[in-house]
Amino acid sequence: MRTDLLGEPIEGLDEALAAVDAFDAVLTDGLLRPRPAQAEGLDRLAEAVTGTPLAARAAEAAGKAAAGAAGEEHFLALAAARAALLGSVHDALATRVDEATGRPAPAEAPERQDPGPEPASNLSAAARSWLCDLARSGWRGLDHDLAAGAAPVVSAMLPDTLLRRQAALLDGFAAELAASCPGATLERVPERRWADLWMRSLLLTLPGAAPAPATTPATGRLLPLGVDLQEHATAVQAQVHAVFEPADGGAPRLVRAAASAPKPDTVVGAGLWQLLRPHLSLLAAAGEGRSMELDAMPLTGEGDLLWDEAHARPADEADPFATARVVLPASTSAATAPLDRHPVRIAVPILLEGYAVRAEEDGPAALELAGHPLTVDGDRLPAAGPLTAEAVARSRACIGLLRWDAGRFTVQPLAVETVVRKKAVAVHAGAWAGGTADKAGIRAEKAATDAVAGLRERAGRLLRT
Repeated sequence: MRTDLLGEPIEGLDEALAAVDAFDAVLTDGLLRPRPAQAEGLDRLAEAVTGTPLAARAAEAAGKAAAGAAGEEHFLALAAARAALLGSVHDALATRVDEATGRPAPAEAPERQDPGPEPASNLSAAARSWLCDLARSGWRGLDHDLAAGAAPVVSAMLPDTLLRRQAALLDGFAAELAASCPGATLERVPERRWADLWMRSLLLTLPGAAPAPATTPATGRLLPLGVDLQEHATAVQAQVHAVFEPADGGAPRLVRAAASAPKPDTVVGAGLWQLLRPHLSLLAAAGEGRSMELDAMPLTGEGDLLWDEAHARPADEADPFATARVVLPASTSAATAPLDRHPVRIAVPILLEGYAVRAEEDGPAALELAGHPLTVDGDRLPAAGPLTAEAVARSRACIGLLRWDAGRFTVQPLAVETVVRKKAVAVHAGAWAGGTADKAGIRAEKAATDAVAGLRERAGRLLRT
């Protein structure tokens, strides 16, 4: 692991991000009555894509928006220009990660399947209209009426399976905006995050923006490395990172499998696993340190297993640290889908050993290898597991996800190896995924059971009346 490469500057990166930041500042104040400073931010975005196929459309859109006359097609062009810039940043960072890890470069982006049936165009148009209204008002112009404008669109989208992921995105975005109203009183606006959500939501309203990926049947052994638990106020997702060894003797591949579920705000901590276990038996295998045998499991070119319990069965024990030491270095990573090319999507499994743990003053701890520190992203350590910052501080080996945030590479620990009473002990973030005997975990599980039972009883009463 060449951690020294992770700290070296990348040519053009700062300039691309500066153009993105300039446009994000434009969205903060809105484009209903643009001011000269906003026109300058729009021009910087358009200039950054000069020489690309987007150049003419971005320049026209910037001019219309600066004059306060932007329509839906112009907002779409600006969102596409922003996505292209962040895509170029993603590609540059991914290349640097490949150099640092020394792994084989990913294959070219896979072909997409035929678009297939398109969702109702009127619902996409309604979502697009609401998102354009957001851009005109800006984050400072937010009020409850504007944030609530997404509710009927989301309600109409949810029954359509083709629109359900987009509906979940809009629902979560609108919930964040509603919780921050009125925008004029905000001390700090999360410009990058809200602009990211706005951009992706807007681009997903285009026909064929996210076609179903092509899949191939995967048969072989799946070796879990760790579980990344992501929690939002209204939803939760567990993503298992693993190495897949094909039965035909092909090169091992880095893959992911995920389960998501809507979440009431009363279910927190270890109780979150109850919402996810019924959808993904792999969680229990990862929590117990076991491998799984796959038989023709659908696998996309982006490395995502479309999990189907009929194609998997539990297998022998598999120590994640043994997998990380023996198989991970030779594993190939997957290509990234065009719309997913964004720095925040970088999450590369790595193994770190032989480091010194360094606590930075008024900051997070860092793992120092050969004099080069790698910051620990402690905010991503889940409360629904035994892995804590203290365990990381005592560790001597770490399986983690290499990420990039706020201008630097960081590591999100998924598991650490430490010594307790002269014996090596592994602590995993997803250790409670399949159940736990830990007292704190048991209490959280019971509280979640009571909360879910109460919600089901209330829902039943409502349906009967």
